[in-house]
Amino acid sequence: MSGSGGWAVAAVSAVTGGYALVSRRLAATVVSAPMVFTAAGVLIGPVGLGLLDLERDTGPVLALAEVALALVLFTDAATVRSEEFRNGWFLPVRLLAVGLPLTIAGGGLLAWALLPGLTGWELLLVGVVLAPTDASVGKAAVFARRIPAVVRHGLNAECGLNECLVLPVFAVLLAGLPGTAASHQGVAGILRQVLLLSPALGLAAGGLGGVLLSRSWAAGRVTDDWRRILPLALAAGAGALAAATGGSPFVAAWVAGFAFAAALRAGPPPEAVPAAQDVEDAEDAEDDTLESVEHLAAFLASLTFLVFGAVLLGPALQHLSRHVVAYAVLSLTAVRMLPTALALAGSRLSPPTLAYTGWFGPRGLPSLVLGLLVAAEKAPGARLMGTVIAVTVGLGILLHGVSSVPLADRYGRWYERAKARRPSLREAVSDRVTGEHVVPEWKNR
Repeated sequence: MSGSGGWAVAAVSAVTGGYALVSRRLAATVVSAPMVFTAAGVLIGPVGLGLLDLERDTGPVLALAEVALALVLFTDAATVRSEEFRNGWFLPVRLLAVGLPLTIAGGGLLAWALLPGLTGWELLLVGVVLAPTDASVGKAAVFARRIPAVVRHGLNAECGLNECLVLPVFAVLLAGLPGTAASHQGVAGILRQVLLLSPALGLAAGGLGGVLLSRSWAAGRVTDDWRRILPLALAAGAGALAAATGGSPFVAAWVAGFAFAAALRAGPPPEAVPAAQDVEDAEDAEDDTLESVEHLAAFLASLTFLVFGAVLLGPALQHLSRHVVAYAVLSLTAVRMLPTALALAGSRLSPPTLAYTGWFGPRGLPSLVLGLLVAAEKAPGARLMGTVIAVTVGLGILLHGVSSVPLADRYGRWYERAKARRPSLREAVSDRVTGEHVVPEWKNR
């Protein structure tokens, strides 16, 4: 390891250890983990200590970002449950089917108005990269127990699904740009790889792994430790197979997570499993199985926020312009909130719910990883696109992180008063369903 590499690892370790020691105290404040790690990244990047640089450290930076996103996609897909759609299905479905395309179109149109010099494909690419949302940037806003279940489930499901829906579009647009690594495959080749081969590999790896684990668990042949490690191997294996065959490791990892969870849920109930006699029900058993991969995904995601601050956001702050700042502000407000309002028109949700849902569409890990992939390319507009994406994501990390706790409390108080006055409130639809799955405490930290 070179001298600069050793200092970089030491700095990252210090930041990680320091945050771990005060994590519980910070969890109750407006200071989120993405804020801390992103700010620390800016300090150790080229504008600070110069320990990390995208041009010098492209390989390790992209490898970390891609592995982190693949694991997050796997866990997001594996933890989406049917009860999140049972009575409140209209919210995520509307946000994904109507809000997401409008957000992409709005982001592209805004880029056309404010960012001259980008081609049509590059304009759409900016809109696509900044369309997916990330619950980790504003956890209090998504997981607070006083928030209506329909809103919590809807936002969580949206974050878990929209990132995968934009990946094929992102791959096609990137392949259509001259000078990119994927351009030699052509759009048709990318479509085949992303829409056919990658899902097939993910389905095979995740589905087969879930079936084998379920049977082995039922027969008492697997220990608890290795039961928790297997999902890591499946996520890594699915992504690696897709990457080796020229496909999308992200699509493969997402499909693998979905197939793994589906196969595991279809297996023997936990009560029949000797290794899980102390587990109360199937959902707790599933959470226990996925706990290790979720912990690792959260850790790598935090490191990716640090790397993002160092190699993308820090340099971007040196090239700010009024057009870039205007784009970032409008992308986080109008480009998210207007499509959300249109998507939820006629849903009978109250104005405070529409405003809350529209505001909490934070950009996070998916956008910054895709932004890193764009910035690392040699396309003519890569630098401008990377700057815009970095500033937008960075501003979102700050604004959504700072506002998540106070706005969740304020919205929760409004909801409690409104439900007491009007029990038939549309937002209360999922609260009337018994047996709601409770998210384990460790997932909310």
